[in-house]
Amino acid sequence: MAADLSQIVKAYDVRGVVPDQWDETLAELFGAAFVQVTGASAIVTGHDMRPSSPGLARAFARGAAARGVDVTEIGLCSTDQLYYASGALDLPGAMFTASHNPAQYNGIKMCRAGAAPVGQDTGLADIRELVEQWRETGAPAPAATPGTITQRDSLNDYAAHLRSLVDLTSIRPLKVVVDAGNGMGGHTVPTVFAGLPLTLVPMYFELDGTFPNHEANPLDPANIVDLQKRVREEGADLGIAFDGDADRCFVVDENGGPVSPSAITALVAARELARYGGKGTVIHNLITSWSVPEVVRENGGTPVRTRVGHSFIKAEMARTGAIFGGEHSAHYYFKDFWNADTGMLAALHVLAALGGQDGPLSGLVAQYDRYVGSGEINSTVDDQQARLAALKAAYQGRDGVTLDELDGLTVTAADWWFNVRPSNTEPLLRLNAEARDEPTMTRIRDEALTLIRS
Repeated sequence: MAADLSQIVKAYDVRGVVPDQWDETLAELFGAAFVQVTGASAIVTGHDMRPSSPGLARAFARGAAARGVDVTEIGLCSTDQLYYASGALDLPGAMFTASHNPAQYNGIKMCRAGAAPVGQDTGLADIRELVEQWRETGAPAPAATPGTITQRDSLNDYAAHLRSLVDLTSIRPLKVVVDAGNGMGGHTVPTVFAGLPLTLVPMYFELDGTFPNHEANPLDPANIVDLQKRVREEGADLGIAFDGDADRCFVVDENGGPVSPSAITALVAARELARYGGKGTVIHNLITSWSVPEVVRENGGTPVRTRVGHSFIKAEMARTGAIFGGEHSAHYYFKDFWNADTGMLAALHVLAALGGQDGPLSGLVAQYDRYVGSGEINSTVDDQQARLAALKAAYQGRDGVTLDELDGLTVTAADWWFNVRPSNTEPLLRLNAEARDEPTMTRIRDEALTLIRS
């Protein structure tokens, strides 16, 4: 198979169509390269419910074991369950998943011991280089003594760890609808929620990597329509949707109204700051709402703004000793979870906050949702840099307006801001705008889109 690795080795992970772009033969080489780059003597692997996942994960394990490395397989798991195993066992890990991508895709999310990320600048480029080399010359000679491959069940330990971080024992009874999207939430939720004062209404808990009901990407409004309808029908207190590998969660209120991930970030930040005595750093990317840094400061914390992307968030978490981090994409990162992202822990915080008071979720989150946002709007452009330059020229020098280029271009005024970022993989510019009121947001959004699309 003459796969082009530049097409499947992305900034943060490996991802492509199976078997067209990669297969078990290539997975075996990735396993050998992973252990050489990390210098590991033992690793842990896990996989999601996609039809190709077990075979790819086992091939990767064979490649690692052939280099003399012991492999612990935890089998079916969510991505944050693999991060738990990497942290608790202090081993490098590899998770086989393509998250919310369609069924024909698969991928590998890799981490060093303690769930530290492996990205382009932290080992992924070196892994790719070795795989390309070995594909031409053949795999390296096996070790004199091959490693072992053993199985271990980590689900109960993972659930116990999460529940040790959030006390739900004294909350009022809640009715919660959970849409697992036929992904790994159907595997983890029953164990994590077991014995809690919750009435669980499950939706699409059957593990099925062909995603027969809807795409397992809750950030697309089309994919939460079923959840919204069911919450209203059941008279539930809230609804929670997980993506395919269950590392992200999205929340809807008792009316089926979507709750912005920025509001969830602010809510969880306030809770974590209270748990840490009103002190601590909280990371947020530059397109989360103004509400987030405001709430962090109001609760005694220090907000730190970063670029978009989990590698930047995790690097800042480690550098600053931050207690929590959140992104607009519904990724939530916790110091007590090895700085890794876990949607399940964020979901437990939402349940604890809601169940710890008598009002509805819509009222609870209103205090954290203070501005009007556009959501992310993608525009196809011929020349990303030329369009960004035109935007910069249009706003530079305006009274009361500041510009920064931490990630794309951010333009900020007293009552509004917008950010425009280029996609790394497509000819797109991504716009996010926010303002203190709807008319202002609409005006700024449309003005920016006119410049982007002209």
